[in-house]
Amino acid sequence: MNMMENEKQARKEERERTLTERVPELQLSSLSLEDIQNLCKELHQKIDVVDEERYDIDSKVKKNTMEIQDLSQKIFELKGKMKRPALKRVRMSADAMMGALLGAKVKESVDFKANLKTVKKEEEKKEEVTDWRKNVDAIATSGMEGRKKLFDAAP
Repeated sequence: MNMMENEKQARKEERERTLTERVPELQLSSLSLEDIQNLCKELHQKIDVVDEERYDIDSKVKKNTMEIQDLSQKIFELKGKMKRPALKRVRMSADAMMGALLGAKVKESVDFKANLKTVKKEEEKKEEVTDWRKNVDAIATSGMEGRKKLFDAAP
């Protein structure tokens, strides 16, 4: 317990000492408006520098943690506790795939077309080709002249 209290006290003293070194006391009462503005600009520049350093350190820490994780994964794999086999692409027919999925239940080949509906196509009606000479009488009687001939021939 005494050692822990001594460590806490040492950390507290070290923190106070570094703060007094880095951050001097500000006496704003004797400064003019321009001096205060210049001081604010300097403080903003220092803040920007510190933020850049913090960002750089943070990115380095993230990079190092990722590298540590990768290396520990490689060590774990090298010890032989976990090996991932190299998988190969296998081409299978539909019958072999069904057999692999369903096991010994399916020994026959599955015909997928057997369950489909059959649709009968309607046959198109074809016009019969007739001799044009048979229709000559009908053509002759068509129109006004043909009707006149029929009318004259009727009595």
